Amino acid sequence: MQNVIAINEAGRQGIIAARATTDDMLLASIAAGDRTAMHTLYARHNVRVYRFILRMLRDPATAEDLVSQVFLDVWRTARQFEGRAQVSTWLLSIARFKALTALRQRQYEDIDQDDVLEIADGADTPEAALDRSRTSDILRACIAKLSPAHREIINLVYYHEKSVEEVGRIVGIPQSTVKTRMFYARKQLAELLKGHGVETMAA
Repeated sequence: MQNVIAINEAGRQGIIAARATTDDMLLASIAAGDRTAMHTLYARHNVRVYRFILRMLRDPATAEDLVSQVFLDVWRTARQFEGRAQVSTWLLSIARFKALTALRQRQYEDIDQDDVLEIADGADTPEAALDRSRTSDILRACIAKLSPAHREIINLVYYHEKSVEEVGRIVGIPQSTVKTRMFYARKQLAELLKGHGVETMAA
């Protein structure tokens, strides 16, 4: 019984230690060849990277393959990370590059992302919560009508909660361009939503 308690306590301490380890610390350990740190980073970010790629490709199998490629690149190039952006931003930059490459290989200049994004608004009113399903359907339909560039900005800012600076790093454009695209994306989205009678989300 004592052995079981000791094992459980060791496991609990391990979990606490993992949570206290920052992404930057993990990446430094990965650069030194620490496989445990690689597993921890993967467990922490693989779902987010997968969903990001899936929203671009709409192909689960390819998205899974690309996630593996992203983290393989991380393992190989961890020493090149300079810490000028968050690790999560760096991961999404790699993921975006691979997803765009996959799109080019499929010879798609544009794809219709019917379900590109579901924006979860923690400040929803009770009325909006009651009609969440209908609103989500309308939102997906409206976002699908945005240009690829505007959809990408909406995805990164709202779904991945990235700052203007981080979006600029991921997409490879100036912050001023990010702000401009965000302005026009929100304006167009508001007009589309208003056309469907969704005034609160259009505000």
